[in-house]
Amino acid sequence: MISIITAIYNQGEVNRLYYESLKAYTVNPFELIIIDNGSTDGSAEFFESVGAKVIRNGANYSYPYCQNRGIGVAQYDWLAFLNNDIVVSPQWDKRVMESMQVNGLEVATLCGIENAEDRTATRALKRRWRVLRNLLTLFGVHRVSLRLSHLLMYGNWVRHCERRYSRFRHKIKEGFVGCAIMMQRSALDKVGLWDERVQSADYDLYLRTKDRSIRHGDIRPVHICLDVFVHHYIRVTLRARPPQFADAYRLINLQDKWPKEYLVFLESIDN
Repeated sequence: MISIITAIYNQGEVNRLYYESLKAYTVNPFELIIIDNGSTDGSAEFFESVGAKVIRNGANYSYPYCQNRGIGVAQYDWLAFLNNDIVVSPQWDKRVMESMQVNGLEVATLCGIENAEDRTATRALKRRWRVLRNLLTLFGVHRVSLRLSHLLMYGNWVRHCERRYSRFRHKIKEGFVGCAIMMQRSALDKVGLWDERVQSADYDLYLRTKDRSIRHGDIRPVHICLDVFVHHYIRVTLRARPPQFADAYRLINLQDKWPKEYLVFLESIDN
């Protein structure tokens, strides 16, 4: 059983596509916890209509605040923190859980455009998506154009994912793709909840697991499961232009929290 936690603000067409991919490709029973940041386009009502547990913030709050609200009501020991602007791959949950168990990971991310197996692969993916993203923004963000851009990017999505799974089964590399994070609840006892002061929460989570691994050795840093791919509509959905964070007054930069010797770790894993 999995608790899937997703923060949203409007983007109705994106939300419907996201839910379709979850229903089609998730193997394990799951609860979907939606943190709604004041949507006005019926997105919260849509998720309620499909049985999701919707928590209404009433205003737009930062990513870590939303994830902690989700953790507060989550029932299960596997926690998936997923962006709403992604398409998951077939059996994504079963496969990432399997890879994490094989590799002794309590926190991991799926592989994606932002950080693939090596620099060459990452650059090729980013270059291809940049072209398609520009076409998508030209024609407008709706389900037809979203599906078309996804088709042009990968061709047969299932076949693409199966090829990756066959090639990279159980292979991992240190780093992260922040749009799709899987965590065992036991990790919270070691690194704590999301730090609500840091909007760059994926970077901060990686550094906290890295720090814990150095100081105590009882957890591995965040790794990418290279055999489980996720498509992220990077930057396309930024056009939703959500209002300023209601908790912006307390947000700090990574540089305000972490010393330089830790920020260097980010350079070593960034593709």
